[in-house]
Amino acid sequence: MARTPAARTSSARAAAAQLRIDGVSRTFGDRRVLTDVSLTVGPQARVGLIGENGAGKSTLLRIVAGLDEPDDGAVQAPPRTALLRQELPYPPEATVGRVLDDAVAEAASAITAVEAASAEVARRVPGAQQRLTEALAAVERTDAWRVGARRGEITAGLGVAAIGPERTVGSLSGGQRSRVATAALLLARPAAVLLDEPTNHLDDDALAFLERTLAAWPGPVLFASHDRAFLDAVATRVVDLDPAAMAHADVVEGDDPGSGYGVQGSRGGYSAYLEERRAARERWQRRYEAEQDELKALQHRVAVTARTTNRRDTPPTEVRGAKKFYSDKDAKVTSRLVRNARVRLEALEQEQVRKPPAALRFAGLGAPTGSWAGALVRLTGAAVAGRLAALDFGVDPGAHLLVTGPNGAGKSTLLQLLHGALAPTAGDVQRAPRLRTALLAQDVVFDDPAAAVRDVYRAALGARRAEEVPLSSLGLVAGRDLDRPVGALSIGQQRRVALAVAIADPPDLLLLDEPTNHLSLALAEELEEALAAHAGAVVLASHDRWLRRRWRGATLRL
Repeated sequence: MARTPAARTSSARAAAAQLRIDGVSRTFGDRRVLTDVSLTVGPQARVGLIGENGAGKSTLLRIVAGLDEPDDGAVQAPPRTALLRQELPYPPEATVGRVLDDAVAEAASAITAVEAASAEVARRVPGAQQRLTEALAAVERTDAWRVGARRGEITAGLGVAAIGPERTVGSLSGGQRSRVATAALLLARPAAVLLDEPTNHLDDDALAFLERTLAAWPGPVLFASHDRAFLDAVATRVVDLDPAAMAHADVVEGDDPGSGYGVQGSRGGYSAYLEERRAARERWQRRYEAEQDELKALQHRVAVTARTTNRRDTPPTEVRGAKKFYSDKDAKVTSRLVRNARVRLEALEQEQVRKPPAALRFAGLGAPTGSWAGALVRLTGAAVAGRLAALDFGVDPGAHLLVTGPNGAGKSTLLQLLHGALAPTAGDVQRAPRLRTALLAQDVVFDDPAAAVRDVYRAALGARRAEEVPLSSLGLVAGRDLDRPVGALSIGQQRRVALAVAIADPPDLLLLDEPTNHLSLALAEELEEALAAHAGAVVLASHDRWLRRRWRGATLRL
């Protein structure tokens, strides 16, 4: 996008500071992801995108960032619009220092340009004053005079300063990579900020810092998040990309939730939005049912009335001519009724709202089959060098344990020890004989990304168990996704497949690493309720503040 001229009017500058999305649609293969999405994000506005996994949140952000093109519609974004993606776009060998240096490169160049232009002005070089004006504007845009102080504030606030500039991207944990990526974005000081799940892997201190920073951001902020506490703290508006009621003619047969038919928004908090959405859904359902009843009645009237006549008996004393008069009159009445019914039927068939799509509902957890008298797993001075300090504790049958702590404290490492996927470098881990555990890891990797979802599920569980507990019965995967390649699913959809595999044959010990990351808000709440009522043992590591506030089990802070 071209540089904004200095002589622009205030109204033109205000328009340039807006982020506008006009009628954006996007299709992948035979599936519509976004349909006619329009919204405006003004300066100092912070719009939170929510919706089912696969509803198009990441796709919309990529389109706004210029990394993808819409099939229809247009986007107007301010100059220097930047996207925080779920994956850090650097090779594994890149250092943290390089990532941060790249983030402030524009600010450093602006200062260099000011110094060079100032020297030219002193020498009365032609055109130097214009170059100095442009360089000073760049310094203002990037807040270059404060770049050193901001680097210290941001790296300290997000916990990046403790990582070390010589560390490579490939050596960082998922949480550390997330914090470095966020620090780089904030350091670059873009005019408009796009964030894709910015709270994933951040601890409380980093989340509080990010919330304060975004609340004071001068430009538009558009973000996708499943973090309910973050939405309440940051968003000035919540926009849902799940489908809205649309005319029958605009609906593709077989579309499921997440087809992106327009948007639904609320200017209240997240809780107020939920109430508004529930009320709108009830109105939609009532309208749909009323229209379907009317359609059936009209179809019956057109089909049946045309074959009947007015049953009025002709008096026996009427002459033949009078009988013909009544017959003609009945025919006219019948014809008018049929014609009116047909006109209304055709109009309703074109204008009827689509059937409200059924939302995915988490079916819950089954009961483990094992019977245990002692601890399932006991750690005695167990430690992993450089990753987890020595621990002494045990997990008893039916125990519910929440593991908290800052990134890098070893939460994921502890779950791997309990799962038996990692051996301690010191101390001892004793597991009960024939103990069955299942681990939902933060980063889901499938051996064959080209395999269909249902085939991945069957291969993990075995054909017999997969038939006993069909994947569709768990409420985690939409029917339209069962035959899609697992590698073609979004990160959130892949996590739901992995969660389905973990719970389909309930283990004695269920281990969950950030289980609400990438889950839709409704599914996250249903999962939390199911875990609270689960009879088996659960060890859960999470930064989710909403979850932690409602946790009723024991807590272990690392």
